Amino acid sequence: MSSVIFVVKAAGISLGGRRCLHDRAIAQCIYADPYRCLHRLNFSVSICCRRYFYLTMLKNIVAKISDRFPAEAVHAHCDGPCGVYDPADARIKAEAVLSMTKKILDLGAPDTVEKANTFARYTAIKEEQAQKTKEELLILWTDYFKPVHLEKYPDLHDTFWKATKLCSACKVEVSLEHANELMAAVEKVHNMFWATKDRVVNFYKAS
Repeated sequence: MSSVIFVVKAAGISLGGRRCLHDRAIAQCIYADPYRCLHRLNFSVSICCRRYFYLTMLKNIVAKISDRFPAEAVHAHCDGPCGVYDPADARIKAEAVLSMTKKILDLGAPDTVEKANTFARYTAIKEEQAQKTKEELLILWTDYFKPVHLEKYPDLHDTFWKATKLCSACKVEVSLEHANELMAAVEKVHNMFWATKDRVVNFYKAS
């Protein structure tokens, strides 16, 4: 028995290794049909080697199928092509900003570790909810509202622009005035949104 180096080539893969083969005819068999030979020949192939072979072969088969039958490209008009939009999410998050602003002002400057921890938590929540309010408003502004809505609401862009600016202000400040202005801006967006659907949905606060 002679020791030779063989390379398995199937579907563009190469696997190097050293095995004891009976003769060169067996080596040629491996070159010609490695998948069948791995099953029929009685020689030692490590579990790791077998796994590598099968996984690599499977990956190449999938790659070849993908190249031969590529998936058709699809396009969506927005983040959520389901068409489900609702300014309620912006209201809830803006109200959280207002609530946290009030709590921070009521708490005052922290003079103990416990108050400092509470202050940090209130501030983190306020900033997080202000950012989420901005994201909800941007989705409505860029995805839901269309140029046709500008005919009825010529101040639409200005309304959203000022509302998103207020979100940024509420993040970096502790201003009850700006928090209330944000709620008013969200209410205006709420009324504009439902008017485009010819529906009357009352604006309310949870607190």
